[in-house]
Amino acid sequence: MAGELASPAAPPRIARGSSRRVAALRLLRRRLIQAVPLMLGVVVINFVLIQLAPGSFLELMTAENQVSDPATIALLRTTYGLDDPVWLQLVKYIWALMRFDFGFSYRQNIPVIDAISVHLPATLLLMISSITLALAVGVAAGVVASMKVRTFWDTLVSVAAMFFFAAPSFWLGIMLIVLFSVKLGWLPVGGMATIGGTSAGAGGVLDILHHLILPTLALGLFYAAIYARVMRSSMLEVAQLDFVRTARAKGLSRNQVTISHVLRNALLPVITILGVQMGTVLAGSVVIESVFSWPGVGSLLFDSVSSRNYPVVLGIMVLGSLVVIAANIAVDLIYMWLDPRIEIR
Repeated sequence: MAGELASPAAPPRIARGSSRRVAALRLLRRRLIQAVPLMLGVVVINFVLIQLAPGSFLELMTAENQVSDPATIALLRTTYGLDDPVWLQLVKYIWALMRFDFGFSYRQNIPVIDAISVHLPATLLLMISSITLALAVGVAAGVVASMKVRTFWDTLVSVAAMFFFAAPSFWLGIMLIVLFSVKLGWLPVGGMATIGGTSAGAGGVLDILHHLILPTLALGLFYAAIYARVMRSSMLEVAQLDFVRTARAKGLSRNQVTISHVLRNALLPVITILGVQMGTVLAGSVVIESVFSWPGVGSLLFDSVSSRNYPVVLGIMVLGSLVVIAANIAVDLIYMWLDPRIEIR
């Protein structure tokens, strides 16, 4: 009899799980289709802005007396297509991107995709560690502040969040260097690894993590402050809803109500902000990489702008756009997982 009663319940659960997977796949396909014209618009706008920027790599090379022969300059202009009309250069660039050809880096004398690939792992490592720190610290601080409203802990979280939100990342990075590197000597000043140190095995990994601490703090604490404030407000709002009062009326403990009912729903605004801020995290890494001499895409972008190496600049902009689009797609999928009632179109 127990088997007969239990068996009808299985198909609806399977159907619900299957329908959620189908909805997720439909959402993913729809977002990928929408990403195509969006990326096209990003490429066109970035290309036009680059064309409006003064100077070129040939003018810089001429000013630095690297090339002075007019015949050589004319040959280089023809070789890199600078003699073509702007619209034709744009069409050629879009066609090259469709074949995953990001152009050629004049300064490094290698393809742009290879120049970015060398620096990309360092930037991804910094971004992932900073976002992880920001989410862990921000969510935990917001939960504590919401559970200890109008107490010392709530005031401490609010003051700390206000300070780290107001402090510029580059200033915070410099202060961290002064304190932990210059004064205390606990952490390295900059770089990604110790010069002359081991780069293989566990020793190399620990050395990289040792150099990663300060850049992660400088970049992650700003976003942790934002998530803490949003999480606190969201937790207090969700705690007043009917289903939370019902859970309390059933006799569940405060911790059970907070973790099982309030926290999951309160995470939705934080996830939304995270998806929107992925582009700013990438932009913030440019400043932090400059402060800590971190060999990532940010340092490559700074060098490329200074040297008028515009193909690399365009390649990094396209890469940043892809990161933002991928992050927003991931946010939509996480939304559906956190709250199945939400139907995203």
